Amino acid sequence: MFLLGIAIQSLLLRRVAASVIPSDAQWAELNQTVGGRLYTSLPLAASCFSTVNGLPSTPNATECALVQQGYTQPDFRSTHYSAHMMPQWETCQSTVQRCLLNSNDPSDPTAWEDNECWQGAIASRYIDVRSEDDVLAALSFVNDTGIQFSIKASGHDYKGRSSFGSLSLWTRNLDSLNYSAVFLPEGGNETYPAITIGAGVPFEDVYAFAEENNITVVGGYHQTIAASGGWVQAGGHSILTPIYGLGVDRVASTLQYKIVTLDGVLRTVNNFQNSDLFWALRGGAGSTFGVVLESTMLVEPQMSLRVAAISFNQTADNARGFLELLVNNSYKWGQEGWGGHMGPASLINVNPLLTLEEAQASVQPIVDYALAQNGTAVVEDLASWQTFFAKYVESAEASVGVQTILGSRLIPTDPFFTDDDGKEALVDLMVKMVDTYAVNPYIIQGTPFLYNYTEGTTSVTPAWRNSLWQIGFHENMLYNATLETMFAQYEIVNNITSWMRELAPDSGAYFNEANPYEPDHEVTFWGDNYPALLELKNKYDPFKLLDCWMCVGWQGPADERYSCYLNISTDY
Repeated sequence: MFLLGIAIQSLLLRRVAASVIPSDAQWAELNQTVGGRLYTSLPLAASCFSTVNGLPSTPNATECALVQQGYTQPDFRSTHYSAHMMPQWETCQSTVQRCLLNSNDPSDPTAWEDNECWQGAIASRYIDVRSEDDVLAALSFVNDTGIQFSIKASGHDYKGRSSFGSLSLWTRNLDSLNYSAVFLPEGGNETYPAITIGAGVPFEDVYAFAEENNITVVGGYHQTIAASGGWVQAGGHSILTPIYGLGVDRVASTLQYKIVTLDGVLRTVNNFQNSDLFWALRGGAGSTFGVVLESTMLVEPQMSLRVAAISFNQTADNARGFLELLVNNSYKWGQEGWGGHMGPASLINVNPLLTLEEAQASVQPIVDYALAQNGTAVVEDLASWQTFFAKYVESAEASVGVQTILGSRLIPTDPFFTDDDGKEALVDLMVKMVDTYAVNPYIIQGTPFLYNYTEGTTSVTPAWRNSLWQIGFHENMLYNATLETMFAQYEIVNNITSWMRELAPDSGAYFNEANPYEPDHEVTFWGDNYPALLELKNKYDPFKLLDCWMCVGWQGPADERYSCYLNISTDY
């Protein structure tokens, strides 16, 4: 393995200056090298259309029916390479070339009748990666040809970073899971309870595995997010984060990654070896420094949770009062260990520290408000994270198969939860979102508020460490949105994120859930950590084999691989 790595490293020294279209013989040789797991790809819904990529095609009614059935199901999308959870990243937005179904009614034939299906942003070929050897073979091929490539796991990507290129490395089937009560990091001398997770394993599998082993894994709020992919590498928030830290904190001071870096070397990365790269992978984000094969994270014992689930019908008259209660109570809740997801008329929060009686008393003002609106309120004790996840998260998680644009901002604790003027300004912002655009704020109390962080151990924006909330929001686009409509909906996202920056100009945003056209992205996503991250990017990827939208070392929107993004200025 090491010798193959050295061979690729020497090839990099004479890397081709420009992309060369690979010959059929080169593709065939690559396919043989990776055991026949190089595939050509077509859009997910191609079987429904009679014209595909400009050529006549015979629709396959059986396959089309299966796609219709699974179109808005995360497990279905997760197991198909060409599917992304946010399907605009399957399309070429700038030319409106796409192959989408109507997410409101996937059986609606007007989506494919008299419409053509286009490849859009989907890489034309992909390798179903099963080992580091596949990655090494791909890097050698990329080096020889100069083609662009991308990395995709589950497709939970709001910015198109796992789209585009002539070749994609699909890591969804790197599905190993292992728990050790006495995990010893390579080169270390102290053991820890830890779980090692392959790059493609979704959180629903991680949580079920954790339940079987009587442990708790701090992770994401969706079934099919890949635990070792972009979630953890860009930070990774959880509603358990207020006590137990971000995803990067779970690998921060004790554990490790396995990664193939772009010089063709399989590396173990932890505090004891390749420590500079270890720091970069704890916040510098995915698709940047190499191909992560697995991560090892600290785990907690299985824990019971106090859960508050509160909701009512939102009206023009009752949203502000509820938002004021959220703002006025969140600092206290943060001190008590609550984490959760909230909006103008709902709340699902959890707490592993309080007793049931303490939890009931803590949220009583919110309960009273909801019941006065003829809403519902449940405060209960659940035995484990998996019990909570199955009961609440799977029905509340973000929709998939819908073209969705996100925006977000981290909201500092001071002054927005400690000062009356700051609180009022925060409530005014959220009410303005609702009143101006009918856009509800999506509030996540998922910052590491109580976590005992060691300064400098991660590379995420420092704004995570002094914030109490992340406020997010989304705009949905219809499957057949016109170019004019798309620009208008991105403008709404830009306007709202501009208000957020004006409210908290010295804060930042979570890379994975931010506006795709966020200005000054280096500062917004990484703050003072960006120069060091860029230096490490240049060290481990000197020939820019990997590049993705607004990632560390991004070559900018003028690069040809970004021609399908809309030409929207970030100077707003």
